[in-house]
Amino acid sequence: MIKHLCGVFILVCFITGLNAQRCNIVFNGSVKDFHDGSPLIGATIEIENSRQYAVTDDKGNFELKNLCPNTYWLIVSHMSCETKKIQIDVSKETYKEILLEHHFEELKEVTVKGKGVKRTQTSQETVLKNTVLERYTTQSLGDAIKQIPGVSSINTGNSIVKPVINGLHSSRILVLTNNVRLQDQEWGIEHAPNIDISAAGSISLIKGSNALEFAGDAIGGVIIVNPNRVYAKDSLYGKTVLNGHQNGRGYGMNTSITRSWDKGWFVGGQASYKRAGDFKAPDYNLTNTGNELRSFSMNTGFNSLEKGFDVYYSYLKNEIGILRASHIGNVEDLVNAINSQQPLVIDNFTYNINPPKQEVTHQILKTNFYKRFKRLGKLNIQYDYQKNRRFEFDLRRGDDRNVAAIDLELTTYTFKSTLKLDTNLDQILKVGILGSYQNNFANPDTGIRRLIPDYSKFDLGLFTIGNFKLHDKLVFDLGIRYDFSRIDAKKFYQISRWEAQGYNEEFSDLIIRQEGSQYLVNPVFNFHNVSASVGMLWNMSETDSFIFNYGLSNRAPNPSEFFSDGLHHSAARIEIGDLRIRKETSHRVSGTYHYTKNRFNMHVEAFFNRINDFIYIEPTGVETTIRGAFPVWEYKQVNASLFGVDASLKYQLYSKWNLENKSSLIKGKDLSGKRPLIDIPAFRTITILEYTNEKWSKLNVELQSEWVFRQNEYPDNNFEAYIPRTGEYVLVDISTPPPAYHVLNVMAHLKITDTLQLSLMANNLFDTPYREYLNRLRYFADELGRNMIVQLKFNY
Repeated sequence: MIKHLCGVFILVCFITGLNAQRCNIVFNGSVKDFHDGSPLIGATIEIENSRQYAVTDDKGNFELKNLCPNTYWLIVSHMSCETKKIQIDVSKETYKEILLEHHFEELKEVTVKGKGVKRTQTSQETVLKNTVLERYTTQSLGDAIKQIPGVSSINTGNSIVKPVINGLHSSRILVLTNNVRLQDQEWGIEHAPNIDISAAGSISLIKGSNALEFAGDAIGGVIIVNPNRVYAKDSLYGKTVLNGHQNGRGYGMNTSITRSWDKGWFVGGQASYKRAGDFKAPDYNLTNTGNELRSFSMNTGFNSLEKGFDVYYSYLKNEIGILRASHIGNVEDLVNAINSQQPLVIDNFTYNINPPKQEVTHQILKTNFYKRFKRLGKLNIQYDYQKNRRFEFDLRRGDDRNVAAIDLELTTYTFKSTLKLDTNLDQILKVGILGSYQNNFANPDTGIRRLIPDYSKFDLGLFTIGNFKLHDKLVFDLGIRYDFSRIDAKKFYQISRWEAQGYNEEFSDLIIRQEGSQYLVNPVFNFHNVSASVGMLWNMSETDSFIFNYGLSNRAPNPSEFFSDGLHHSAARIEIGDLRIRKETSHRVSGTYHYTKNRFNMHVEAFFNRINDFIYIEPTGVETTIRGAFPVWEYKQVNASLFGVDASLKYQLYSKWNLENKSSLIKGKDLSGKRPLIDIPAFRTITILEYTNEKWSKLNVELQSEWVFRQNEYPDNNFEAYIPRTGEYVLVDISTPPPAYHVLNVMAHLKITDTLQLSLMANNLFDTPYREYLNRLRYFADELGRNMIVQLKFNY
């Protein structure tokens, strides 16, 4: 018996010793910066669910001793890094290099200081956060960004709102949504961006042409619609926003949901629906001004430090009624409308949307892949596809009453790639390439002469941007970009128009053949454009900073400026392009001063923009058609200058009270004709009195006073027209701006619970009648009257 016990004892001792020998493995490693490979001192490496850990030395090295053969999860952390969790297999002595994103805190700091993620450091950039955008879910992108000093809009009624940045709009402004340049016939002054603002996480607005990464032709600026950021954590979250508004008896809903995993995978979706009937001015209904929007989007992908991808799809359909009284049959109708104090057509309220109207469908499909290379940088590759279908309906009779007067299909394919070299955050270099192909099809089955022809467009862009931090207080940006653009069109010209424009001598080589009273021509234009920017950020002290920027930009003419030729039914005017139109060249200089101390904040921006061969459209007379006499608007070129000042001042009166003022002044001059430019915004000043009380369900109340002065500097484009009914010539006054106006708006917001929020808003509180100079329908009706809005937001 004793012999057996001794044998067991010896066996146990042997096994224990064997195990002790196996649990003496050493795991060595180092923790380094992913960007430049520099060692990270003081990083902690902890074995999950264990008390065993190590700390890196002054060379970034660490050692974990007495490990048994096994699979371990290590939690690696550093005070300036995002914590990383990795898996290792230990069977023998092992060495591993661990890379961390050391600059995570620096990137986070930019977000905090800018109250949103900024794309640039030396440009005039403003970020609107999601909490601000949610106030405008019943309105449009153009309405939301008008809260930024220097930004206004040029409208066609109340639903078609086109952004204007420092006096420039349409093709001079780039709209980027989910990193895709929006291609939606932006040349039309009555074509609003096809963006569902409910789907935006934030919006960055960059004034001027200094965002060379995105384009070289954005003379006015860039609007970047950013999606909501998805984090690599195991979560399911979303929100639903319900709203209703009294004016137009409108209602809408937006809902979104996202599922993410800590491994980096995610999937999400969003959907919106908005509908409104006829809106109302203070004294009458605005007949046929309803709208209906449907949109949804889906995205999925994978995010990690070293690589990732995403796939995104969005669909938007927008039906917009155009004020019935704005549809004129001839010049006499226009004269009668201008002389009338109210619309010539006023009907009872309805949700029906009848001609004249627009129906627009826009689809985007995007896929993106990125890869980070240690001690080099980040490579990004993206492909996107867009299809824009636009119908514009006129008042027509007989079998054509339901056939669109304009039917355009625009298809765009784009590939782009960027490489960001950021091993040294004090010297960051970014290079990129972009190529795109675009095809426009103008359906000839409308039975009406096509305003815009069929064309193909090719674009190729190359850029490089450098960001250099000379020291803690001084940052420089340098950038240069080259763009090649080629447009190849086929168009029918009436021989009479061809000869009247003088094309028979200059462009006879473009004629393919003659068909009856028309020439079929094939204009092909190539453009080589160089753009550049130089910027400086000087942090003079903890309270003062100054930004200087110069931008050179060239913009090739758009198809409308070249080829417009006929009656634009939704605009009720004849538009004439010019094949001689040259590219625009912009030289923009700007400065920004920012001051913050205690309870006072001041932000002042000034700019001067000299544009050579500035392209614009203005009325030149009257032309008689089989439908009657219509105003003729022609595209022209002049040398022009724009200069202005945008200011924002905010002062904390008491702990719960704030006073803010935002003002903008801009002047535009036609240097060639020595006269004011057309469609320049008037001086605008907005004063906001804000009250907040965290104890009362985080109550926030704002009273907003908006004062818009009369525009006293404008070109005189009035003309005389013959009225056959009376046999007289009359003056058609389409130039004189309306009087100044003042409106009050109020907003209240309550956070009832962590999951429920309530907002109440009233626009034009006192139901003030007024007309806006930059509304193309100002001849026919007043702006909207009082609009009461209620909004409920559910977070989950």
